[in-house]
Amino acid sequence: MPTATLEERPRAETAAWRKIVEQYETPSTGRALWQLADTLGPLVVLWGLMYWSLGVSWWLTLPLAVLAGLFLVRVFIFFHDCGHGSFFKSRRVNDVVGFITGLLCFTPYHHWRWEHAVHHATSGHLEKRGTGDIWTMTVREYQAASPRRKFIYRVARNPLVLFVIAPVLLFLVYQRFPKRKAGKRERQSVHWMNLAIVIMVAGMSAIFGFKNYLIIQVVISAVGGSMGVWMFYVQHQYEDAYWEHGDEWDYTAAALQGSSFYKLPRILQWFTGNIGFHHIHHLSARIPNYNLERCHRAQPMFQEVKPLTLLSSMKCLTFRLWDEQRKKMIRFDQIQDPRPQPGQVAG
Repeated sequence: MPTATLEERPRAETAAWRKIVEQYETPSTGRALWQLADTLGPLVVLWGLMYWSLGVSWWLTLPLAVLAGLFLVRVFIFFHDCGHGSFFKSRRVNDVVGFITGLLCFTPYHHWRWEHAVHHATSGHLEKRGTGDIWTMTVREYQAASPRRKFIYRVARNPLVLFVIAPVLLFLVYQRFPKRKAGKRERQSVHWMNLAIVIMVAGMSAIFGFKNYLIIQVVISAVGGSMGVWMFYVQHQYEDAYWEHGDEWDYTAAALQGSSFYKLPRILQWFTGNIGFHHIHHLSARIPNYNLERCHRAQPMFQEVKPLTLLSSMKCLTFRLWDEQRKKMIRFDQIQDPRPQPGQVAG
């Protein structure tokens, strides 16, 4: 992580990185169309192969569904960029493509866009948790919680629940219902998406058979959802992540210190649409995925962010709580007992 936040840098240097970021915020219609072609094209082919494989063996169908799940992660990144208005120059085109890619991901476009905007505006802010993020308690909150709440939290943070069960429920069930705080357009987007999903499921069931389609779709959603949730988790739940209270919270620091640089092998970087450059994405959500790496390499300051590798990111699986005193994520067994030890005086 950087030794100083960007706001602590000389003003001239801060102005320089802002100008660099602005250079990469302009969407490219050609690059966006190419990304849609190199992803949706193979996805259509995979569905065709899955249909053919049903007459041969499920041992062929299931690996194809797993591969389709990886492509779905990339589709979600396009959906994500549309939500930020960064994929295409035209807002209308972003909305149309966002709805279509959202349908493939079972995610209502306007409702998700609203939640995700809240996430960007509040990431790392301890007083504004709860919308578009992963449930994270501080050590103090956990120690003060009731046994029932502690149990629920431990279950929610269990890797099996977080990365296997929750993703399927999130995309296939949870996204079917609007949040109470959602506006009229956001609530309507959920209902329209639900209707579109019913039509799509009916059509695909007529082709594949309902049982076959259900199994394939659940596998695809499980693989894509698990990988997507893992990416989001690693981007904000690593050991030296950034969390602050009230006036001490800083947007720029939250971006560079509270959003990881996840350095993945090239093939995984492709499937995840460069979102591993998450520190750049949180500096400016207007940068389309196809410009993130170029922006990262354009400014030495950005490259000071210590990368997480595929191997080192596995440690993130153990983190459960934010320790306000040590300013880092910790495991449950690292909680310090607040009671005085023998020979110590309380106070």
